[in-house]
Parts: sequence; structure tokens; C-alpha cells
Amino acid sequence: CFMLIGILQCGHLPDALQPRWGDYPELYDALLAPHGLQTKAWAVVDGIFPDTPSDADGWLITGSRYGAYEDLPWIAPLEAFIRACVDADRPIVGVCFGHQILAQALGGRVEKHEGGWAVGAKTYEFDSGTRVVQAWHQDQVITPPAGAQTVARAEGCEHAALLYPGKAYSVQPHPEFDTGFAAALLEERGPGVVPDDRLEAARARRDDALDSADVGAEFARFFRERQIR
Repeated sequence: CFMLIGILQCGHLPDALQPRWGDYPELYDALLAPHGLQTKAWAVVDGIFPDTPSDADGWLITGSRYGAYEDLPWIAPLEAFIRACVDADRPIVGVCFGHQILAQALGGRVEKHEGGWAVGAKTYEFDSGTRVVQAWHQDQVITPPAGAQTVARAEGCEHAALLYPGKAYSVQPHPEFDTGFAAALLEERGPGVVPDDRLEAARARRDDALDSADVGAEFARFFRERQIR
């Protein structure tokens, strides 16, 4: 059956990378299109919001360079829209910042992690098995909302994926980042921001095989069936 997934775009990818890879909407379209899902984006980071939760059949919240706890003019309206989607029974998927703002909007807590940056290919222990997915974050969900189930963990990231049964599914890593994009992002945004030892560790795993497609398949299943397996 036809499904339109609304992309709630919470950030922009670096200008230098967009000629080759596009912005977040293009990356998510590539992740979801193999599953027959179509997408339409709203740049909420620029104040462009959907009118109602019924503007799409499901919603995906992207990553962002901003923190969920920052006092930005679009954060509170985004949280209100997330709660409206839950109330309207529209399935929601969140990634990285999306994972965090979803948790915060529903009563959880997000903080800058004392362990610092996580970048590059990382190994995650999902309830359904071990997966390697690209990470790019220093914030994380510290306390999940009531009713959320932790369904993935990693070293230094206790709540790497959260399932809100029948309502939402969110992950901390970036399944929309392929090997080439992640390597380019590392060199474009990493130096001077991410500590050198973390950059070197990420470069050492630059060619690791990724299980991102498995996570994309879970997103599609959640949108269609409200479950991940």
C-alpha cells in the first residue's frame, strides 16, 4: 500500500558534501525507497512545519548539529508536533537528534555525554542481533520516557535504540550514512571539533561493512506494521 513518510528535517548537511550526496531528505529517501516508501520533507530547522500530523502517513525525525536541550525557536513547536503525532496515532521514527528530541518530547532526559564524542562505525547490540552502524553524536538519551523499551545498547551508549510500542521507534546511530558519506563527513566536520584520538579510531574502521540496510528495513516495517520484527 502507498505510504508517504514526512521527513522532519532538523539540520542541514555540510554545504561541501551536498553536491554529491544531497541533504538529509535525499539520504532518507535512498534508505526508504527500496521499501516502497515515498518521502516529503519539511525543514523544521528553518521554521517550516507541516500543518497537521495527517499531512503524512508516518513521520521521520532527522539528525541535527543542535542539541535537543538548546533554546531554539523551533524546538518547542517540534516537541508539540511530536506529541500531536502520537495523539493522532501516526507512527514516528527518530534518528540521532530525532531519537533524542522524541525522548525529550515524551518526558525523557537528554544530555551531553560525559564520555564525549562517538563517531564512525560502531558496534551496537540490538535485541535482534549485533549491528555495525555509523555514529555521529556527543549527546544521548540519559533517561528514556515512561513506557519506552531499550532495544539496543553500545559501549558508552546505554539507550542506543528505543521502542515505544505501537507508537514510535528511534535509534542513536545513522543508518542513512553510507561508508563514503561517513568518510567525507569525518574529514569535513571532524578536525578541530572531534578529538584526534576519536578521529583516528573512526578512520581505522572506515571500511567496516555496515548493517544500515537492516535498520532501514526495521524503519519500513515499523511504519507499515508498528513493529520492528
